[in-house]
Amino acid sequence: MKKKMVVLIALIYITSMLFCGDGVGKRLVEEKFPHLTYSHGKCDEAKKKEPRIVEDEDTAGGILSYEELAAMENENASVRNNMMSDADQLAFVGVAEKAGETAAQEAKQNVKVPQIDMSFDNLVKNYYQVDKTTYIGADELCDKVLLGRDMSIEKSGDGPDILIYHTHSQEGYSDSADTSETQTVVGVGDRLETLLREKYGYNVLHHKGQYDVNDRDHAYSNSLPEITKIIKDNPSIKVVIDLHRDGVAETTRLATTIDGKPMAQIMFFNGLCRTAARGAIDSLPNQYLGDNLAFSFQLQLMANEYYPGLARRIYLKGYRYNMHLCPKSLLVEVGAQTNTLEEAYNAMEPLADILDKVLK
Repeated sequence: MKKKMVVLIALIYITSMLFCGDGVGKRLVEEKFPHLTYSHGKCDEAKKKEPRIVEDEDTAGGILSYEELAAMENENASVRNNMMSDADQLAFVGVAEKAGETAAQEAKQNVKVPQIDMSFDNLVKNYYQVDKTTYIGADELCDKVLLGRDMSIEKSGDGPDILIYHTHSQEGYSDSADTSETQTVVGVGDRLETLLREKYGYNVLHHKGQYDVNDRDHAYSNSLPEITKIIKDNPSIKVVIDLHRDGVAETTRLATTIDGKPMAQIMFFNGLCRTAARGAIDSLPNQYLGDNLAFSFQLQLMANEYYPGLARRIYLKGYRYNMHLCPKSLLVEVGAQTNTLEEAYNAMEPLADILDKVLK
């Protein structure tokens, strides 16, 4: 009889614990059979220290004491109390993603600047071609002049940042059908404008005035008043690019292949405002000569680093070539008459990229 009573009480206790929670069943058992209940205030200290088996992904099968279990529970509770709401967590993820994008953008902006031998002999031998009509000294081709100037610009947001024009607008290529804009270096300028505007975010003014029609010999003096006025009327302009096409022997091909695309080689050109015969030409001063030299040289470094074979050596010649109108004035020869239009157009992709690398 006593055994049956014990079994019955045990069943009642188990049932109440399983199905009644903190309800009537549990309270009834605690009132009628207090010696069967477990109270934290009266528990045996020895029982606290008994090991228990717990299954946890970090400690699967490990044996933890009650103190360790309590510590884990407290830690877990602390974590739960500090957890963000779903909305806050999504917002946090959004911020993290933006931070990641910013970091990626900053990494992209950290353009690798090549380290080279800046000795005068090395520069003249490997980076420049000095025309026999002029000369240059080591004080002009040195670290301070070529690398000591910051060529970066702030985008205006409203007015044009970059002006593209063509002193020789009639220059075409081997497969040019005529001298219309799309068939000449002017169309190549359209391609450069599109890349700088749409891919790199610059505001670009592409001036398509013709200054060499029936009078190529005076094209620079013909273009000077109009280009001067454009720059004056648009004070936001910080970069001026005069885009040309070179003239070479019919047996010469200025071509390369980059990323599987045939491209015309490009050449940066600087006028030094002096000739070997006359010395400095006082009537053609250029207060920005050092800036012009720095701009073309930094672009040359980027071209050599990121697009080997694209850029020929920088050509230095006498006279001024209207490069005195802006510190960041650039004269670029895009291939020659022996190149195709496709090769010239393709070359604008790396040219736009190296411009952005130097200007940003």
